[in-house]
Amino acid sequence: MQWTVLAVGRLKERYWREAAEEYQKRLSRYVRLEVTEVPDDPVPDNPSDAQVAAVLEREADRLERHLRERDGVVVLDRTGEMLSSEAWSRRQVELEQAGYGRLVFVIGGTCGLAPRIVHRAAVRWSFGPITLPHQLARIVLLEQLYRGLRIARGEPYHR
Repeated sequence: MQWTVLAVGRLKERYWREAAEEYQKRLSRYVRLEVTEVPDDPVPDNPSDAQVAAVLEREADRLERHLRERDGVVVLDRTGEMLSSEAWSRRQVELEQAGYGRLVFVIGGTCGLAPRIVHRAAVRWSFGPITLPHQLARIVLLEQLYRGLRIARGEPYHR
């Protein structure tokens, strides 16, 4: 199955890129993985609600250019469902069997995701109530995708 990580912003620091590349290499043994980055908008210090909404809408426009009608969309959302690694693994299998053309994992930028992107989601997944920098969220996502695949296949990795 085709999987896509669709992220607002890019990994600028070498250590984030190296971590992402390692998990992408590991995942490539199991799925066809594509990573697509869309530009993030600059956010002023102490932005107004209107400024945040404008940033989210512009980023949503960029994200939607990469989404297809038959995609199974999973958004990272701090108010989404918190899943253990085992529960995620089961959900991942369900999504793979649901008949989607591909699974797309969406990571927002500094301000999060526009409601219209969140509403497209088959799953809203939370890594907990904390706020993670989008670079770290991408690494955690890639690691959990890899862990979920290994669990589903009964392979050693998860302890």
